[in-house]
Amino acid sequence: MIVIAGEALIDLVPSPLPPDGEGGLPALLPRRGGGPYNTAVALGRLGSPAAFCSRVSADGFGEALLDGLRSAGVDVSLVRRGPEPTTLAVADVGADGSAGYAFYAEGTADRLFELPGPLPEAVSALCLGTCSLVLEPGASAYEALLRREAERGVFTLLDPNIRAGLIPDADAYRARFRSWLPHVTLLRLSEEDARWLGGSPEEWLAEGPAAVVITHGAAGLSAHTRDGARHTAPAPAVEVVDTIGAGDTVNAALLHGLATCGALSRESLATVAWPPLLDFAARAAASTCSRAGAEPPWAAELAL
Repeated sequence: MIVIAGEALIDLVPSPLPPDGEGGLPALLPRRGGGPYNTAVALGRLGSPAAFCSRVSADGFGEALLDGLRSAGVDVSLVRRGPEPTTLAVADVGADGSAGYAFYAEGTADRLFELPGPLPEAVSALCLGTCSLVLEPGASAYEALLRREAERGVFTLLDPNIRAGLIPDADAYRARFRSWLPHVTLLRLSEEDARWLGGSPEEWLAEGPAAVVITHGAAGLSAHTRDGARHTAPAPAVEVVDTIGAGDTVNAALLHGLATCGALSRESLATVAWPPLLDFAARAAASTCSRAGAEPPWAAELAL
């Protein structure tokens, strides 16, 4: 089983329909979201046994989020509930489909996440990232979970998925990011994240991860390993509606592919067949980009 830990929130996405009346504002459509949440749903849809670990509101949005997980076949037994509201993220979608976000996260349920007891022995991997590693007090609990599970040999994937507007001290966060690397098996980030964080795949690999995967938008994906190899895959041509959830889908596709070939270990990342794995991840992300909001594909769609 793969555990995905982090926030679940509601994205408010602008409607593609024109606003009513002159000077009107576009309607905002609620969509289930949050980087870790999207990754969990994508993993479930691909057919991997997955569980979500978080703290979710008891409000109506929280119920909808849990329904989305269950519909994808994701185990929610590690989810704790709270009376606080659900975090909201207002998406601003550009002409090229890229998305920026404004977050309404003060006093919300997912920020109060606490370190859970030991994860089940059947857990083969742990995936973390995005807002959950920034917003305290939950961020420290997620960090403790990463360190604890890595120490007992669990494969870990970290996706920093930078949301700069939530980070009050950029230098402190960059230092904290570097402190996580000894506990990370696979680092996955976008080239925008890489520029913001500074450093290079070679530097990051020297500090802990066995592999670094970088997404380059329309230019595809690249994987960097400790032996100095660099593997690439192009991005399929697709009509982009928006890029919401694309990177999260890549995380899920990588974990699913590695689990399928029995390669969820530090040693296996040196010998895995990277080009077909990256191609699979690129196709999965392209499918997500072809629809509004974070709607990752089901396994049957990628088999066509």
